[in-house]
Parts: sequence; structure tokens; C-alpha cells
Amino acid sequence: METFISGEGSFGDFFAGAKMHQNAHLIKGVVCGYRIEDISEEFALYRDCRRMEKLIDELAKGRKMEKILREEKK
Repeated sequence: METFISGEGSFGDFFAGAKMHQNAHLIKGVVCGYRIEDISEEFALYRDCRRMEKLIDELAKGRKMEKILREEKK
């Protein structure tokens, strides 16, 4: 964590070491004018950044974490 605080880490480093929620792939919506689910695998890092921003936006709006973290429909 100190690496990131001191500005020595990159977004790539952060997401490489992050444990993503099992349902992160279910996050959909528009952030910064881009539809998250339409961002190709080629730009996975960019897509992960947008997913994180979407979560932050939802929390800032007062949504509860239980509502934000969706379950996959069976």
C-alpha cells in the first residue's frame, strides 16, 4: 500500500494485486461516457478502473453495498 501512497505504483500494479469480487463482471452502466459492459477484453485494465469508479459513484449516492454487489441470475 505504501508504494501506491508514495506514487510509485501504477493502476496496473494495483489491479494485478487486487482481489476482485466474484461478481465484478456483472457491473454494468455508463461511467465517463463509456458503457462498462462494452469495453473489450483488450482494455481490461481500463474496464476495471471504470468498474471501480461505478462502485464509488453508487456508494456516494448512498446505495448500500448489498444492493451494489449483485448476484448472478441462474
